[in-house]
Amino acid sequence: MNVKIVILNWNGRDHLERFLPSVLAHSPQGSVVVADNGSQDDSLDWLQTHHPEVELIRLSENHGYAGGYNLALEQVQADLFVLLNSDVEVPPHWLDPLVRRMEEDPLIAALSPKIRSFEQPDRFEYAGAAGGFIDRFGYPFCRGRILGTIEIDRGQYDQPREVFWASGACMVVRSEVFRALGGFDADFFAHMEEIDFCWRARLAGYKIVAETGSEIFHLGGGTLPNNSPRKLYLNYRNNLAMLYKNLSTFGLWTILLIRGVLDTLSALIFLLQGRGDFFKVVVLAHIDFHRSHRNLRCKRAFVNTIRRVKHPTGIYWGSIILRYALGGRTFSRMM
Repeated sequence: MNVKIVILNWNGRDHLERFLPSVLAHSPQGSVVVADNGSQDDSLDWLQTHHPEVELIRLSENHGYAGGYNLALEQVQADLFVLLNSDVEVPPHWLDPLVRRMEEDPLIAALSPKIRSFEQPDRFEYAGAAGGFIDRFGYPFCRGRILGTIEIDRGQYDQPREVFWASGACMVVRSEVFRALGGFDADFFAHMEEIDFCWRARLAGYKIVAETGSEIFHLGGGTLPNNSPRKLYLNYRNNLAMLYKNLSTFGLWTILLIRGVLDTLSALIFLLQGRGDFFKVVVLAHIDFHRSHRNLRCKRAFVNTIRRVKHPTGIYWGSIILRYALGGRTFSRMM
C-alpha cells in the first residue's frame, strides 16, 4: 500500500528539529510530508535547509488541526494517511504493524499505536494511551488513562482490540474512507475532531482499532498547554457539537440536558477555584454551541445518511465521572 506520513506544522521548528529525524530514519515504508499551517517562525527555512527531501505543502494561514489536515490531504495521494503530530518520536519498525493490520482488514477505517509519554516513557500518554473510548455523556477516556489518572504501562493493555476512537497524535486512516465521510469537521478547528470522525466511521459500519504491537512516544501539549482557556473552550464546544451530530434521536435531548447540568457544575467549581477565565469559556462554549444549531442540523443530516449502526461498541453506558469518583480509576476496573 502507498503510505504518506503527514505532519501538520504550525510554528513548530523546535519540534521538527527534535523529532523529525526519528520519523525519517525509521519509516522506510512511507514518505514524509510536512503541511505547514501558515507558520510565522523559521520552520520552513529550517526544513528546506536541513531536509530538502521532505515534501512540503504550504497553507496560507492557520486552519487548525481539523481544517489544516483537510486542506493538506486534498493534495496528498496515498492509500493510507498517517497523521502524525510534530512532537512524536518513533522507534524502528513502528510503522510495520500498523500498515500490516490495515492491509489485513479492509473494514478498519483508522487505527492508532500504543502512545506512551516522551517525558515519562514507562507511562501512557494522555492523548490516546492504548485506545480511546467515551461515556454516554461524551466524556473521553482511554485504556491507560481515566480523566487525570495515567497508568504505568506494564503490558496490561498489549492486546490489540477495537476501540471507539483513535488518537489524532498518531492516526493511520484509510484515505478513501476519510474522503467518503467528509474528513474532519473544520469548524472544530482543534480538539475532538478525531473522536468525531471515528464516531462517524463507526456509525457507517467501519472498525477503529488500537494496534498495540506498535508504540510511539508523544511529548504532548505543544500547541495549547493544558491550562489554556482556549483549549478548554474548544473541548467543551466541540464535544457538545459532536454529541449533537452523532447521537441517535432517542435520548439526544436528555443527554444534552444532563450535559448542561454537569457543565454548569464544572463551571461553578472553576469559579470557586478562582478560575474566572475557565468559568467564562465554559459558558461561552454553550452559547456558541446553541448559536450553531442550524449548521449542526445540516451536519447531523449528513451523518444520518451514512448511519448503518445505531449503537456502536466502545461507548461506556454510564458516567465516567461518577465511576471515577467511586474508585474506578483504571480501565481494567471498568470495561
